[in-house]
Amino acid sequence: MKAYLATSLCQERDVNRAQPVLQHLNFTEVSSATSFSRQLAEQMTLAKAYVIISKEHNNLHLAWQLSSKIRSCQLLLSKAAMRKEPISLEEAEPIIRSLSSLILKAQEAHYDIATTMMTMKSHIQALEERANAATVQSTLFGQLTSEALPKSLHCLKVKLTTDWIRSPPLQELADEKRNSPRLVDNNLYHFCIFSDNVVAASVVVNSTTSNADHPKQLVFHIVTNGISYGAMQAWFLSNDFKGSTIEVKNIEEFTWLNASYSPIVKQLRDPDSRAYYLGGNEYLGVEPKLRNPKYLSLLNHIRFYIPEIYPQLEKVVFLDDDVVVQKDLTPLFSLDMHGNVNGAVETCLEAFHRYYKYLNFSNPIISSKFDPQACGWAFGMNIFDLIAWRTANVTARYHHWQEQNADRSLWKLGTLPPGLLAFYGLTEPLDRRWHVLGLGYDANIDNRLMESAAVIHFNGNMKPWLKLAIGRYKPLWERYINQSHPDYKYCITS
Repeated sequence: MKAYLATSLCQERDVNRAQPVLQHLNFTEVSSATSFSRQLAEQMTLAKAYVIISKEHNNLHLAWQLSSKIRSCQLLLSKAAMRKEPISLEEAEPIIRSLSSLILKAQEAHYDIATTMMTMKSHIQALEERANAATVQSTLFGQLTSEALPKSLHCLKVKLTTDWIRSPPLQELADEKRNSPRLVDNNLYHFCIFSDNVVAASVVVNSTTSNADHPKQLVFHIVTNGISYGAMQAWFLSNDFKGSTIEVKNIEEFTWLNASYSPIVKQLRDPDSRAYYLGGNEYLGVEPKLRNPKYLSLLNHIRFYIPEIYPQLEKVVFLDDDVVVQKDLTPLFSLDMHGNVNGAVETCLEAFHRYYKYLNFSNPIISSKFDPQACGWAFGMNIFDLIAWRTANVTARYHHWQEQNADRSLWKLGTLPPGLLAFYGLTEPLDRRWHVLGLGYDANIDNRLMESAAVIHFNGNMKPWLKLAIGRYKPLWERYINQSHPDYKYCITS
């Protein structure tokens, strides 16, 4: 808008100097049809400014005349674009003449320039405020949409939960598998997924086993909440995943994970924190992406307690529930971690993924201990050496930083910032092809990069199970859904 105002005022001065030329425009001197389009566009810009000025001075008839000619001009330019032919002299002449005449009429009104400038500035400010409000609203709507579970998936969860409750044999089978020696066998390959989304977790498991060289050697440890526990059990007990072992745990049975042990549990129960994330009136200025209930979900934070949940395991690959696995992941378990705890793909190929973008370096607690230019990395596909984790006592480091951030002064968003702090100096960079991110917000990821990726990650609001998912990526996720399952077929068709 500011550039538009400057252009308008410059054009106004040009028109003042060339009034006789405009009044007696000789169209035979115009050298090409593109000049007609350019003249029309320039006159429209100036005319729009005079529409605003005329309305401010209550000259509504002139404002209406200008608006009418602007519409005629827009229509002519649109028609020319659609037919892919240049504007002819016969089409351009009457509009350029009449619009020139109206612009001169507006100038002859001798509007006070100082008043006009103040008026235009107020309009610019109002437009900027409206644009900012629209951006915030759009972000908020996008956030709300990404949080909502589609009706079909909600239906599936209800149907599966009913199956679980009504089927004692399923419950007995789950009890039998709970004590399987495979769950603690470190000669096998262990993966953990923390989710309340049945289909998303199923896609992760199915894509991992489908692309594994030896799927029967894979063990999946799924943790969910009490609401989704029955549905998860019913789904994974009634589907075959190429002979892999699957365990489902209920986070509500982790009695040790309580407010006296875990600072995050204490903070998540705090009314002020809940108001901050869920949107109390006193926090109307909070950035929309922060006002997300997922930050109040303990499932989002238990990645920092993997050694406590699985005390007998030595290595585990952590997978987010919005990833798709495309290649065999078992070579991760034989990578040399050089004594580090966390193997992750770094994300600082772009400058905004360095530590200073996630953490408050104006606080001496942060600036005295961390390098602001240190490279960030991604959660979503991580190999964790749990022996090294226990030796370095990473969970205690995580607790320390959560306690320091009780007032949200060190960081404000999610689990990555405390992860960057807890695993600082303990992270082994992985080849970028292990984990390609951005499928939940970036529509222009290179096909070759995606094809070479071991794991593709739909991080962002455009999750593959939502209607707002990016179309070209959605089939990569959908092909790993068991669409023949009767409950799934019922919920999708109904």
